[in-house]
Amino acid sequence: MTPITLIGEPWADYGLIDSGHGRKLERYGPHRFIRPEPQALWAPAQSDWQADGEFVPGSDEDGGGQWRFTGRLPKDGWTGAWEEVRFTMQPTPFRHLGFFPDMAPVWRWMRGQLAGMDAPLALNLFGYTGVGSLALAAQGAAVTHVDASKKSVEAARANAALSGMTDKPVRWIVDDALKFAAREVRRGRRYDGIILDPPKYGRGPDGEVWKLEEGLPELIGACRKLLDADSRFLFLTVYAVRMSALAIGELVRQHFADLGGTVECGELGVREESRGLALPTAIFARWQR
Repeated sequence: MTPITLIGEPWADYGLIDSGHGRKLERYGPHRFIRPEPQALWAPAQSDWQADGEFVPGSDEDGGGQWRFTGRLPKDGWTGAWEEVRFTMQPTPFRHLGFFPDMAPVWRWMRGQLAGMDAPLALNLFGYTGVGSLALAAQGAAVTHVDASKKSVEAARANAALSGMTDKPVRWIVDDALKFAAREVRRGRRYDGIILDPPKYGRGPDGEVWKLEEGLPELIGACRKLLDADSRFLFLTVYAVRMSALAIGELVRQHFADLGGTVECGELGVREESRGLALPTAIFARWQR
């Protein structure tokens, strides 16, 4: 496989303003934030960054740190939009702001894969705050949204309400992704499309321990059994930078060899507004009919 890139372009409520020296400056609606970005090895275009807040990482490499704000922000966040989807943006203890903007080209690609289908069935594992689920539901998909975090699923429901989509056919489920997928296999369920964004490390609602390198092959195997000859896609994203796009591409290729179609892998990125360069953010592998 030859790796490809999917680059997210700026839109009204999000943009990568500048990057460099291990940091990035982004706009989220009317506010600007600085966050660490180890892959921004170059020098920034601007020398003076003005922001409403900055996430200062801790001494460990597993995501610790804290926000430092220069002014007051809305206590309950503020509303952002992507296409028909509305969602709350606000700083979280995990250094992001409630959604992953580099996923915008993925949301658009998935909608294209399901275009023309009558009520397709989609599964979103590790669905977080539901922007991807709502992007699919807005186009007529019946979505099963799964996340081990009750708080994340509650945020996803709130985003559905913000979007005026509480009447859409979305199942909101708090569960361990691997256990849920295994049960769906035993139930004989099938889906037209699956998106999964597994973390490097995590815990399920009952204390289940998830380690990416150990659990991913089994999870991809279960997902394969939930897709059939009429299915359209699987999209896997991985933010663990020590893993290769070629590695996860080969994993998906081997599991999906009997289904035909095409397997691709590569990098996600975001286009910088000031210079147009692409800042890499994650790796991905995808199967499509």
